[in-house]
Order: sequence, then structure tokens, then C-alpha cells
Amino acid sequence: MLRKLKKMTAVLLGLLAAVSFSACGKAGSSSSGNSRQPSGKKVKVSVSFNAMKEFAEAVGRDKVEISTIIPDGTEPHDFQPKAKDLANLSSAQVFVYSGFGMEQWAKKAVEAANNPELVVVEASKSAEPIKNTDAGEIKEHGQYDPHIWLSLKGAEIEAKNIRDGLIKADPDDRDYFTKNYNSFSAEIESLFSEYKTKFSKTKSKSFVTGHAAFAYLCRDFGLQQNSVEDVFAEGEPSAKKLSNLVDYCKKNHVKTVFVEDMVSPNVSQTLANQVGAKVEQIYTIESSEKNKNYIDRVKSNLQEIYSSLTEQ
Repeated sequence: MLRKLKKMTAVLLGLLAAVSFSACGKAGSSSSGNSRQPSGKKVKVSVSFNAMKEFAEAVGRDKVEISTIIPDGTEPHDFQPKAKDLANLSSAQVFVYSGFGMEQWAKKAVEAANNPELVVVEASKSAEPIKNTDAGEIKEHGQYDPHIWLSLKGAEIEAKNIRDGLIKADPDDRDYFTKNYNSFSAEIESLFSEYKTKFSKTKSKSFVTGHAAFAYLCRDFGLQQNSVEDVFAEGEPSAKKLSNLVDYCKKNHVKTVFVEDMVSPNVSQTLANQVGAKVEQIYTIESSEKNKNYIDRVKSNLQEIYSSLTEQ
């Protein structure tokens, strides 16, 4: 999933020439979008990927019309948008992206849209990022860990910023968006409180997953993730690193190795076979899941992690 920054830059520069929109003037910014939403019409919202869609739906409900730039089933970390992927930005009123380097194409896409009325929401704004220290993670994801939406506290911040963006685009529905945000926030706080208590009582605090995507979740609850990521290079195992993980799992009586949705379970299954553990799915919420919303999947993640810790 390593990013090819030069190639991506070339693609985005090409978009500036290829995408021609009718709007004129300076591109939208977080301070733009002062026109009032016509009564009875839905706010047109463009989002980068599924987690942002779910937050926008939770806050906007039936007063928003959402289009998603990164299709379901597409790995978002190395997604390189084409002109057709960004076409909706020309007529959108709000654009939501997560930030922390998750969508390195976002700012150039906004410039290419040339939509002066566009309200741009960097959903992670004001959140405290976790800095990547591993060379492989820095090469793949950049300076910061981008996976803030997997944290309940992070989700609360992102939903709040989305609420503010929707209010800027449609001030007449301020109370509606605020009420919906408060309801979503209450669900988040209830779930957080429940598992804060549960995790405080577990002797073990470490779990093993395929991809190092859960640092923010770990920060919420005082946990630690150990990842299979980087154990395999070009599809082949690094004997030393695999051996270290095998030793760790045996020493800590790890009974579960997690595998993320949209990721091949082979690497996690190999480790699990070595230590006699089972493989269970854990959600990254980067794509939609039928009949499972954000709260459903985060609750599933927390319960799976909690169960694995109580088995150790």
C-alpha cells in the first residue's frame, strides 16, 4: 500500500488542467460558504470515504445528500482520484475529509474544483495527532497516523467539525444538526464509558492485529497494539520479525489475531497457525458494511478486543 507520491502529484496536477468547472473565483476554504441554503433543499455533501459519510449521515440525516469520492472496496490509503471522481465537488456545498495525511490529494482537489461557495471540513481539525515513529509507517502513511476515526473520542471530534460545516452551509437548520450531533455524541460517550470500565479491569492490555490502524483506539483505553504489518515484505515473511511476534504471542497467551476488513487474512492466519490462535475480523470502517453503522462496528471491535484480552 505504499504511496507513490510523485505519481500522485502528477495526477493531481493533471486534474488542475483536466477538470474545468463553471464556478469562478478563489477555491473554497474552511471560512467560505456564506450563502444561505434554500428552504426545503438538502445540503449537497461530498465526502472522501465511508467513515466520513457515516458521520455526515449521523449529523445531517435527511437534510443532506451525500456522495462519496472513494468507492466502497477501494483501499483509501493509496487512492489516486481521477477527474470523474471529483466532479461532484463543483456543485457540492460541503466537502468533508478526515485529514492527518489520509487524503493527500484533498487540497489540490479543492483547488481544482474552483468552487468558491464550498465549505471545506477537515474533520480531524483540533484533534491531537499520533506521530508515526516506525520508518515503514512514515513511508506509507506520512508523519501522522491517519486512523483517528477508529477512536470514539476521535469520531466525536470529527462529527463535531462536520456539524459546524453543515451549519455554515445551512444555518437555518442549526438546531436540527446540533440535536443530531448531540444524539450521536451521547451514543459515543455511552459506549466509551462502558468499555473504559471494562478495559480498566483487564490484566492484559495488548492485542495483535494485522495492520497498525488502532493507535487512537488504544489511546482511548490505555491499550497497546502489536501488528503483523511489516513482518511480511513483498509477500514473504521476515523470519526474525515473525519469530519475535510468535514469541510475544506465546509469552502473552494470545488466543486471537485480528484481521482487518478489505485486507487479506493470510498474514494473520500464518501467525495464528504458529501460536494456535484463532483469526477474527476487526473493522476499519473504510468501506460500508451492510446493516452495520459506525456504532455497530466500533462496538464489535471493542467487544472482540475485550474478549481477546480476557482469554489471555
